[in-house]
Amino acid sequence: MSNLQDAIRQEAARLLAEKIVDVVIGFESESTPLKPQPAFIRRADEAEKLVFNGFCQNNLATFLNRYPKTTRIGLVARGCESRAAHALLVEHQRSRESLYLIGVPCQGIVDWRKVELRAGENILSAQEDDGVVRVMTRQGEVSLPREELLHDSCARCLHPNPVNADVMLGEPLSEGDPARARQPIDAFEALSGAERYAFFTHEAERCIRCYACREACPMCYCAECFVDHTAPRWAESTTAASGTQAWHLVRAFHQAGRCVSCGACERACPMDIKMTYLTDKLNEDMRALYGFEPGMDDTRQPPFAAFSLDDKDRFMS
Repeated sequence: MSNLQDAIRQEAARLLAEKIVDVVIGFESESTPLKPQPAFIRRADEAEKLVFNGFCQNNLATFLNRYPKTTRIGLVARGCESRAAHALLVEHQRSRESLYLIGVPCQGIVDWRKVELRAGENILSAQEDDGVVRVMTRQGEVSLPREELLHDSCARCLHPNPVNADVMLGEPLSEGDPARARQPIDAFEALSGAERYAFFTHEAERCIRCYACREACPMCYCAECFVDHTAPRWAESTTAASGTQAWHLVRAFHQAGRCVSCGACERACPMDIKMTYLTDKLNEDMRALYGFEPGMDDTRQPPFAAFSLDDKDRFMS
């Protein structure tokens, strides 16, 4: 991982020194253990700040829409970031010419909640070492198998390698197992209608409407979200069941064919609400019905956003 980190620093410094980009978006050392922070590097001599490891939680593509479209951006892009960037390109949120993807293969993000569950909350530092996460606590060192600590979205990831990157750093990894990716969907579909609703209400009722999921999502870029619209009001804005359920359902449908299954929403949620089972199910429908996967190229529109004169117009009848 240190070799990959060095390569990222060198490439970022080159891009800035040669004025190919105006800013490089990556990660820098954490202010608290297990949580490196997004970094926005504008000078070549700042590239030494950049870090890269399994504790990097954010989907950096979220920040693409926070810059003017004329800003030339270098983005450290794992599989999910590259796909989110392509999805944004398809939706005309950026031009390909203003984006330089620094591709890095991803071995999965370590879920800080799983680390705290097994090592305790008094964590002083953590590091990865050949498939093991070594955690230093006030009580001593704890060694944990990295594979058991992966965030759920990473454990079932299909595409760990960046798509159509401008430069690829590190050796590509094997693609994920589709059968493993489908396991949560199959388990949910096997439930009765009453059991599905019970699971959904159990998750939704914990929502405090902080919208951390929205802020963490690269595909939630609307200037005004439907829940913030007051004239007319589309959904109840309180934590009443009607409001929280509407929020999660409508947001999921807005992500149909757009969500890249990065899990950033779940990692950001302070209440540890499971959300991706909804979007993963919708994405599976997109694959089955339309042969479409979000972000796999920067030309094909999501099915719900596409229209052709050859359509059979059944939706109008």
